Amino acid sequence: MEVEGCHFQFRIALLGDAAVGKTSLLLRYVAGAPGIREPELEPEVAPTVGVEFYSRALQLRDGLRVKLQLWDTAGHERFRCITRSFYRHMVGALLVFDVTNRESFEHIRDWHQEVMATQGPDKAVFLLVGHKSDLQSSRCVSAQEAEELATSLGMAFVETSARNNSNVDLAFDTLTSAIQQALQQGDIKLEEDWGGIRFIHKTRSPGPSSRNQHPGSCQC
Repeated sequence: MEVEGCHFQFRIALLGDAAVGKTSLLLRYVAGAPGIREPELEPEVAPTVGVEFYSRALQLRDGLRVKLQLWDTAGHERFRCITRSFYRHMVGALLVFDVTNRESFEHIRDWHQEVMATQGPDKAVFLLVGHKSDLQSSRCVSAQEAEELATSLGMAFVETSARNNSNVDLAFDTLTSAIQQALQQGDIKLEEDWGGIRFIHKTRSPGPSSRNQHPGSCQC
């Protein structure tokens, strides 16, 4: 569905319990954009309050330009009334759990059901993400068990580590490709009053790329 002179914007959220590493994962991904320096990740990232926004531009295999608007959501229960208000206008979600935290894995079905109840079964594309895969000695959720959960929920599964930069790009690329495929096949339809997918028009000619952009900025 490529349109000359414009590209898509996909709104994607990272959902999951507090302290599973959603912010570290997102910062690592956004910092991987061309011209952006690698982030210096702290051992402990401050908890997200409400929702924070980032973006990154991608060029897909067919040449289509896509801007990802990325929402980093708080996992604490006291912020859930805020994060729920964003569910209706997203097209994709990374459901993130910590492979060393059994409870965060067991809550994935609850996060999935919460989104489905808010926007219906035919809007969002999901990816299950097992984060902190570098902590093998502390693992309490096996890859096989996570694969089985992902299959039962109708989504793919990827293990990642922000610390080692393992499969970070793969996770976001996998979800973006799934959204693009669903759009092309008509499984997801564009609607004027829905912000999950939008057309973005290029209104200015491309200039020299900046190498000092803030990690939260888009290089469209």
